[in-house]
Amino acid sequence: MSSLRTDMFLTTSFLIKGNVDGKYTRLSKLLDEHERLFLPLRDVILVDLNSRERIQTPQLQINLSEILLAHEYLDEAGDGARRDMARDQIIDMQRVRLFFTGALNLELAGDIRAKSYENSDKASRRFFVMRNPKVRGLKDHGDEHLKKLTTLSYAILNKERLSYVYDFN
Repeated sequence: MSSLRTDMFLTTSFLIKGNVDGKYTRLSKLLDEHERLFLPLRDVILVDLNSRERIQTPQLQINLSEILLAHEYLDEAGDGARRDMARDQIIDMQRVRLFFTGALNLELAGDIRAKSYENSDKASRRFFVMRNPKVRGLKDHGDEHLKKLTTLSYAILNKERLSYVYDFN
């Protein structure tokens, strides 16, 4: 199993690091375009959020509705994706605090494109991007994998899993 994992996902139970199988574009775009219920991953490590126990497996299928947030560590998509991302950065950003409640009470504060958490955002997008997220409510207990969540430059968020939004605008 390879030690290089390019994609990260947070669910209410696990932090999952691995590689999306057959990835052809940026992770944020792929999550929105994915028409199946499950996303195939390979070379996977799961970290239990309660016990910090690690599970390694060569393959895993993750249900898209379980994803709270995602992050892509390495750009495998090329110049076109970088151009699209740069264009998104030009759009006016606004400050928000978002809350996921339930088994994992998680708060993220950061910058998003105006009203991107609304269902009407570009018709049917399930995910949106938050820049400079500050994560609260997750205890890392010194775990190196969980600490990575506090240093992300952006997070891809599942709008269907949001409980509350505090929009500063």
